[in-house]
Amino acid sequence: MGQYTAAVVITLAIVVLMVALILLGWRNRLRRQASVPAPSPVPEDADGTPALGAQLGDSAEGIYVCTTTAGDWLDRIAAHRLGIRTNADLSIHAAGVLLARRGASDLFIPAHDLTGVSRASGMAGKFVEKDGLLVISWMLGTMAVDTGFRPRYHQELPDLAARIAALAGTGTNDTQPPAETKENQ
Repeated sequence: MGQYTAAVVITLAIVVLMVALILLGWRNRLRRQASVPAPSPVPEDADGTPALGAQLGDSAEGIYVCTTTAGDWLDRIAAHRLGIRTNADLSIHAAGVLLARRGASDLFIPAHDLTGVSRASGMAGKFVEKDGLLVISWMLGTMAVDTGFRPRYHQELPDLAARIAALAGTGTNDTQPPAETKENQ
């Protein structure tokens, strides 16, 4: 036995324990969120092709950050794999917004469920430059949620926000949650 064997064994035990606790926490979050309704499926024609209507502008590739409870950008929705960060393509259609996620099922947000769109600097562990994240607010059943998307090219953000706001019938809402100050701490 080498002089570092005990240190290596202890380190490995701590790593295994931490991973087990993370998995236990995620499993408990899934159990607590069992009542969260499933997102709407992507509408299809009789032959199985997507029936989304006309695409409104170009699609954008980027990162699907996650979906959270509206206004609480640290409360990820784990149910239905909505809390998993993946690469994605965002496209806006007459029927709604489609996030074609890699490694997870596509997320379709019907136009009638959209409640607004804003830009932020972060949500649920993903923090970027000022207004670098697109936040889509929508209704998942009776639950208000926010979905974050980070386009690969920052210059696409204003156009994406304007097109989603037009589809939702709202203006863009670029307001942020109140920053922590000495008065509200």
